[in-house]
Amino acid sequence: MSCPELRIGFDTGGTYTDAVVLDGERRVIASAKALTTHWDLSVGLQAALRSVLDSLPDGARRHVSLVSVSTTLATNAVVENRFSPICALLAGFNERMVEQAGLKGVGAAVVRVRGGHDPTGREEEPLDEAAVEAAVREFGPRVEAFAVAAQFSVRNPEHELRMRDQIRRLSGKPVTCSHELTSQLNAPKRALTAALNARLVPHIRHLLTALRQSLRQQAIEAPLMIVKGDGTLMRAEVALEYPVETVLSGPAASVVGAAFLTGLADFAVADMGGTTTDVAIIAGERPVVRADGAVIGGWRTMVEAVDVHTCGLGGDSEVRIDRDGRITIGPRRVLPLSLLAHQFPAVLAELALLAGAQHLPPFAGQFGHRNPGREPGAHLDRLEQRIWEALGATPQRLDAVARTAQGVEALQHLVDRGLATIAGFTPSDALHVLGRQSGWSPDAARLGAAILATEERNERARAGKDTPEGLCGRVYEQVIRRAARVVLESALAQDPGVEPHEGRWGPLGILIDRTVEGSPISRLLDARLHLSVPLVAIGAPAAAFYAEVARRLGARLIVPEHAAVCNAVGAVAGVVSETCEVLVNQPEWRVFRVHDPAGIRDFREAAEAIEAAKDVSRALALAAARRAGASDPHVETSVIERRAQARSGDEYLAEATVRSRATGRPATGRALASG
Repeated sequence: MSCPELRIGFDTGGTYTDAVVLDGERRVIASAKALTTHWDLSVGLQAALRSVLDSLPDGARRHVSLVSVSTTLATNAVVENRFSPICALLAGFNERMVEQAGLKGVGAAVVRVRGGHDPTGREEEPLDEAAVEAAVREFGPRVEAFAVAAQFSVRNPEHELRMRDQIRRLSGKPVTCSHELTSQLNAPKRALTAALNARLVPHIRHLLTALRQSLRQQAIEAPLMIVKGDGTLMRAEVALEYPVETVLSGPAASVVGAAFLTGLADFAVADMGGTTTDVAIIAGERPVVRADGAVIGGWRTMVEAVDVHTCGLGGDSEVRIDRDGRITIGPRRVLPLSLLAHQFPAVLAELALLAGAQHLPPFAGQFGHRNPGREPGAHLDRLEQRIWEALGATPQRLDAVARTAQGVEALQHLVDRGLATIAGFTPSDALHVLGRQSGWSPDAARLGAAILATEERNERARAGKDTPEGLCGRVYEQVIRRAARVVLESALAQDPGVEPHEGRWGPLGILIDRTVEGSPISRLLDARLHLSVPLVAIGAPAAAFYAEVARRLGARLIVPEHAAVCNAVGAVAGVVSETCEVLVNQPEWRVFRVHDPAGIRDFREAAEAIEAAKDVSRALALAAARRAGASDPHVETSVIERRAQARSGDEYLAEATVRSRATGRPATGRALASG
């Protein structure tokens, strides 16, 4: 009897790297978690992989036929503005278009050259290949990748393709063409999307190299895929060319995983991780998708992605006391004190010393240490270098390392580059104190809460002393209110016209406030908002927080089995799906132009042009799906016509968009071998 196919799914989150194994009947038969090692992802991946394989029978790894991963790497790199140097070459752009693109905000070297096409696809100006060559000679040695965008390249990509070929020939560096990422107009936004894509290539390469290394060490040979921002899958080799499509990969995988684990068609899903809480709405078995592109870190891409509402609230969000003595949570992520002491028990003595002090030093209860195996190179300024030299391999108090706010900012720069770690009090610590979570050091969590309570008392100049339990209860309450609010706002965003004005909800805001507080609207009236679909809560802290969130929202709560590794399930449960759009328009009377990427073609009859566009879009969608890793994809084609009225009153075809979507299950190792 043959052994069933096995599929492994990974998710590399801000705190944990998760791994799951699905059998031939798509059941979860094993799962494991390991700490994400940002300084070397392969360490955390290898730990999760070893753990999950150890729970399988001997020899099972020979039957692994597919490996897939979801990741927050691209999203976090955009949000935190951590990019690799690139050069953007823009053909036919003026200075105003460059400013509209916001390319200088992403730190790209920008070079404008003559070229581009008009809206009909005709050449506006010959491409200045000499200027392209000069730019490559100048910037090639200093950048890791190039992005190219030409005016109206979605109507005729000739100039982008010529620039791409020239850059590859002269430099050998990766090149992103804007027309390959979207078929929409708006050249500045296309240029920005292409630039973001080029800047993300090294990040995704780092992840995939680490994962392949881990798989080789375990003697696993199988196709490797990654989750896109719309929840579908693509081969790792394709992801290296289009990494911007993995923006929101993690939240998209959570949506796919939640649907897979629950079997529901309509629900809201809340994914609370270590760094963020992501909420999405699923209707008719499909996640709501932003066709106009995801907004990440203040930039709107032109890549389709799941419509996710995100707030900087997670189990590892930093809890602080502000100058008014109020508790603030996030958005910065820190290592929980309970986990720090679990890894470095000597920290307990330092925490006990601080908890017994009458007057606290700056940054009390916060620690920093170097990440193992990392060296900064020669790219630190004077203050960063001093902080680096003061850090050690074991945790040290921040007041001894950084001393000032500027020092902490310099340390944060080291953290952003994966060189160091900051530890502090978090909601996960509060859960340890309240007995709602276990596994790390509750003593460290309690001492951290005592330090924070002392700091709160000092800031407020109060005579009374809050207990660690009392402070942790208030942290818990604040998390509940913020988590409930993002669910409500995500649901309200599905209804056009129901939206805040300049960040304010008006009268509706009172109802939102009372609902998340769990209190009546007045002494005699009790009116609250109720979620009419089930609330699916996933992520490691989900069970601890969302029972109360669901109660306040009047929703049926579902915390599915394997909720803590739902993203890893979603990484391997999805399908491959690729879309291609071909435009037909009428630049001249009775001339119907098909904007084929291989070159524009003209027809005398509209029906003939549309049929040709259908053939092109189907062929391109099927080819893209197979290249992305689909097995035996099927294709669906639709036509959207835009008609205009002539002076005679007769209607005529002004423009048509032919859209084909090819979808199939991911090709497994066995399918590839047999094919």
